[in-house]
Amino acid sequence: MSSANIASQLEKLSISKVPALEGSFPDYNVVDVMRNYIATELSKISGVDSSLIFPALEWTNTMDRGDLLIPIPRLRIKGANPKELAVEWAEKFPLGEFLSKVEANGPFLQFFFNPQLLMSVVIPDVLTREEQYGACPLVENKKVIVEFSSPNIAKPFHAGHLRSTIIGGFLSNLYEKLGWEVTRMNYLGDWGKQFGLLAVGFERYGNEEALVKDPIHHLFDVYVKINKDIEAEGDSLPLEESTNGKAREYFKRMEDGDPEALKIWKRFREFSIEKYIETYARLNINYDVYSGESQVSKESMQKALDLFKEKDLMHEDKGAMLIDLTKFNKKLGKAIVQKSDGTTLYLTRDVGAAMDRYEKYKFDKMIYVIASQQDLHTAQFFEILKQLGFEWANSLQHVNFGMVQGMSTRKGTVVFLDNILEETKEKMHDVMKKNEAKYAQIDNPEEVADLVGISAVMIQDMQGKRINNYEFKWERMLSFEGDTGPYLQYAHSRLRSVERNAKDITPEDLLKADFSALTEPAAELLVRILSQYPDVLRNAIKTHEPTTVVTYLFKLTHQVSSCYDVLWVAGQTKELATARLALYAAARQVLYNGMRLLGLTPVDRM
Repeated sequence: MSSANIASQLEKLSISKVPALEGSFPDYNVVDVMRNYIATELSKISGVDSSLIFPALEWTNTMDRGDLLIPIPRLRIKGANPKELAVEWAEKFPLGEFLSKVEANGPFLQFFFNPQLLMSVVIPDVLTREEQYGACPLVENKKVIVEFSSPNIAKPFHAGHLRSTIIGGFLSNLYEKLGWEVTRMNYLGDWGKQFGLLAVGFERYGNEEALVKDPIHHLFDVYVKINKDIEAEGDSLPLEESTNGKAREYFKRMEDGDPEALKIWKRFREFSIEKYIETYARLNINYDVYSGESQVSKESMQKALDLFKEKDLMHEDKGAMLIDLTKFNKKLGKAIVQKSDGTTLYLTRDVGAAMDRYEKYKFDKMIYVIASQQDLHTAQFFEILKQLGFEWANSLQHVNFGMVQGMSTRKGTVVFLDNILEETKEKMHDVMKKNEAKYAQIDNPEEVADLVGISAVMIQDMQGKRINNYEFKWERMLSFEGDTGPYLQYAHSRLRSVERNAKDITPEDLLKADFSALTEPAAELLVRILSQYPDVLRNAIKTHEPTTVVTYLFKLTHQVSSCYDVLWVAGQTKELATARLALYAAARQVLYNGMRLLGLTPVDRM
């Protein structure tokens, strides 16, 4: 991932190297070059150490306030008036080759980057590094496990699983781009009495052909039918003859390791995983590990219970075993870890699973992408691990999210992920057919409709802060107007079309372009936005918010759209056309990188 590109561009421009301050990555991020320059020069003027100035430099809300600013009160200069200092420092600040102006604005000092320098550095950097633009080794030799999606076998893949899948996929990509070694893990609901029910149900209602063809839907149908049998029976049969009794007895055989019982369960699990792999592939997600409740051994759970005893965390209440967490945090209440009949609960299983994972992976961080309804459960589970004295318990993180409301397919209320994706694809296909001329040019309309439809679902999900609930709206989601997934796809395909239409300009020409020809304010604003992309990723890893990247991509595409009116490529001199095309090619690459990071597949025509 090395990149001496920025340094070599600066050398070409005969600009001397600025000292790299701690926490900066000037070989990967041009904004860090600027931060280093500003911090070094401001230190000379103010007498404040550059290591204090560097982290105090902030993004601006709007670009008319500059590219970076510093709130002077953050420097804590005793007895000084920040507004007066801002005026004094702005006058004294040397612009050098890096800045076009420095302005005082109340207690803030605002720095505007030199757009010509950005043109000469950012465009070649993007075009050379391509998909690696934005990537940066923030850490070295660090491992993170991201556990996400985690559906229950034989039950519908509901909206909560969809959100977990989308957010977890994004976080995995983001951590990878910023230097982490990522293990993507799917922790399936694949154990418990429901498998006893399924086995009994399959004997009654199962169909081998239907199972092989579509295991997830077929097992769900079986599950629904067998539950109806239980309802119809009520308490009319003695336990051992009842469906419920048979299911319990079957699951007990599974728990006891009966090979015949486990053989059926294993088939259900394997068929389901095969089907999931297909569906996840449509969302550009592939897991390194399909784990699950079944993978947590009895030994691990026993080890957890033994540790609870050893650390004197557990007490008995009406035969059940509890851990009183109010001693450590009032809000956490009491947690049951073993029922009165001796069976363990999720909590014990989660503790066992976390211990197993640390043993196996020696991770530096583990992220659980789980709905906010599980906030209490997750907090209890993390606290228990801390009380057991595990150092690594401090590196567990819960990334939570709100609910999706109003999510159902036209064909009914039960939602399976592949149904949602199929339906979005159909609707998108209908929209595309309306423009006959464009539709005729697309080689693979079905595939494009699928990719654009998936973008619609994913961008609708990622648009707001993840903790917010949102309403699933078909009409809004599939629109090409406004900030939607199809709009991003359209923006990408339009930039592709600009490249296709300039057939006589080669990729080599773009790197040699004369960027001094790009003087229009629209071009300057676009390159300033392109320079921010590595910073956007760094910000996103702090917040774990996909919307950080989504908002940036809309800002980028809106600016590209404004450029089309002013920066023509067709009909210009070769020099001017090449410089403008290089800027558009860099914008397309950054849009592509951002879409891929979110888990989308950008289309070239639509």
